[in-house]
Amino acid sequence: MKTHSTNYCNTFIEVAEDCPCDKGETPPSKKDSPTVATLQFDLIAKHPYQYTSDEALFKIYAQRNDLTTEEHASAKKVFFSKGQACLRTSPLAKRYGWGIHHNELGKVALYSVNSKEYEQFMNDKKMTKVKAMRSKKKQ
Repeated sequence: MKTHSTNYCNTFIEVAEDCPCDKGETPPSKKDSPTVATLQFDLIAKHPYQYTSDEALFKIYAQRNDLTTEEHASAKKVFFSKGQACLRTSPLAKRYGWGIHHNELGKVALYSVNSKEYEQFMNDKKMTKVKAMRSKKKQ
C-alpha cells in the first residue's frame, strides 16, 4: 500500500491571494462541534514546531472520528494510503490570515500575516514559498 505525505521542509505557506484578513484571526468556534479551522488552530498555535503536517492532520482526523489509541496505527495506514489535502488548503491560510512555516524537520508553526516573522519568511530567498489555495476561482 502506497503512503502519501503532506509534509514540507523549509517551506512557508503564504496566505491565499483572496484571504480577507490583514492579520491572523482566531477561527470562531461552534457550540455543537469544533470546526477544522478551530482544531487546526488550537493544535498548531498551542504547540508550535511540535507536529509535522501529517501528524497534525491525522491527530485532528482521529479526534473528529473518535478513534481510540488502539485504532490509530491501522487508521493512519488507511488515512495516508490516499492523498490528503495539505495545509495549503487549510482555512487558517485561506480565510483567517495565518502563514504556516514548516521548519527543516517539517514541524509547523503559525505566523500572522501582519507579523515581523511573516515578513522575514517572505523576504528569505532561501525559503521555499507556496501560496495557500484560493477560496474562490479567479474571474
